[in-house]
Amino acid sequence: MASQTQGIQQLLAAEKRAAEKINEARKRKLQRTKQAKQEAQAEVEKYKQQREQEFKAFEQQYLGTKEDIESKIRRDTEDQISGMKNSVASNKQAVIVRLLQLVCDIKPELHHNLSLQKKLHGQFAA
Repeated sequence: MASQTQGIQQLLAAEKRAAEKINEARKRKLQRTKQAKQEAQAEVEKYKQQREQEFKAFEQQYLGTKEDIESKIRRDTEDQISGMKNSVASNKQAVIVRLLQLVCDIKPELHHNLSLQKKLHGQFAA
């Protein structure tokens, strides 16, 4: 009987050691998983920075810097405004003359609805 209890205790002790080893293995696995995630995140960040630098270099090579773009837009806008001012200055007198002609030279004539009405009444009267 003593040997049976001793065997049972040995089995319980072995089971306890096995459970501890399993828990330690799970902890190591969890730690390795966290470490792998951190390494992957660091690698993604590094790749992202690399691609961002490549994009900025490409953008600067083909489009120029932001200041260059702003100055080009500013020059284009100023050119368009000066063109519009020149157009206004050259056409101003002709537009004023045309407006005065349209306002002052009135040619009275009957409205076409009234002309139609007279034709219709003239047909009914005849």
